[in-house]
Amino acid sequence: MNSKTTTSERRVAVVTGANKGVGFGIVRALCKQFNGDVILTARDVDCGQQAVADLNQEGLRPRFFQLDITDTGSVDALATFLRNNYGGLDVLVNNAAIKFRRNANVPYSRRIKETVGCNFFGTLSVTRRLWSLLRPHSRVVNVTCSCISSIIDEFSQDLQTQLQQPDLTMAQLELLIQDYVRDGEMGIHFRRGWPTDEYAVSKVGACLMAAILSREAVDDSRGDIVINACCPGHVRTDMSRYEGSLTEDQGADTPVYLSLLPPNAASPRGQFLAKRTVVKWW
Repeated sequence: MNSKTTTSERRVAVVTGANKGVGFGIVRALCKQFNGDVILTARDVDCGQQAVADLNQEGLRPRFFQLDITDTGSVDALATFLRNNYGGLDVLVNNAAIKFRRNANVPYSRRIKETVGCNFFGTLSVTRRLWSLLRPHSRVVNVTCSCISSIIDEFSQDLQTQLQQPDLTMAQLELLIQDYVRDGEMGIHFRRGWPTDEYAVSKVGACLMAAILSREAVDDSRGDIVINACCPGHVRTDMSRYEGSLTEDQGADTPVYLSLLPPNAASPRGQFLAKRTVVKWW
C-alpha cells in the first residue's frame, strides 16, 4: 500500500456469502487480481473469521465483515462501514444464497418465504443500500445458476409475458415476486402459473434484477456502472451435495471476470453469462 494513499481512497470489493464455496473462491481470486481491499462477508462470524484465517495461510489478506443480507440493520452497518472507511464501493458480488434440499422436512410455505427472502429480496436490499456508494466504473455481479433456463416453460404464458416486458420496472418485478411468495404460502402458486422450485424462481428474479438495474444505470451521472448476472457452473459445494464437476476456484472464474471488466467495456451489460459467454436464457 502506497504510504500516500489513505484508506478512504482505497478501492474496495465486497463479496456476500463468502465463507465457503463459490464465494470463498471469488474472494481468493479477487485478493490476487483486484487492486484494492477485498471484504469477505458472512452471516456467521466464526465461519467468516475462519475463512479469512484460511486465506491468511495462503498469504492473502481479505478483511471480514459480518453481514446478514436479510437483516436491514446488518446491511445498513455494512454501508456505514464502507462510507466511513472507503468513501465508496467499486465491486459488489451478490453471492449469498440459500437452498433447501428437496427432501428437507420443511413446509413449503417456509421454504419459499426464506429462499426468496434471501436470494431475491436480500440481494435487492444489499444492492439498493450500497448503490449510492458505487463509484464510476463500479461492477455489480449477481451470482445465479443454470436452472433459470430450464424453468422458464414452467411459468404460465401470462407470467412469461409480464416478466419479459422490455420496460419491466423494479417495482413491477417486486410485486410479481411478492405475489409468488404469497401464493406459495397459500399453496395456490401452481394454480396461479408459478413453478414449484422456489430456488430457481428466486434466481430468475435476480437475473431480471440485473437487467433492470443495468437499464437504469445508463442514465446514472457517475458513469459506467455495470451490473450483470452469471452462472458459476456445477461446482462441488455443500449446496450441490459436492456432486459438481468444478472446483470453487473454477466456479469463481466468471463472477471474477465480470467483477474486473475494464473501464468503459462495451459489453456485457445487464446480461447473463456462463463460462464468460453471454447466454440467451429467456
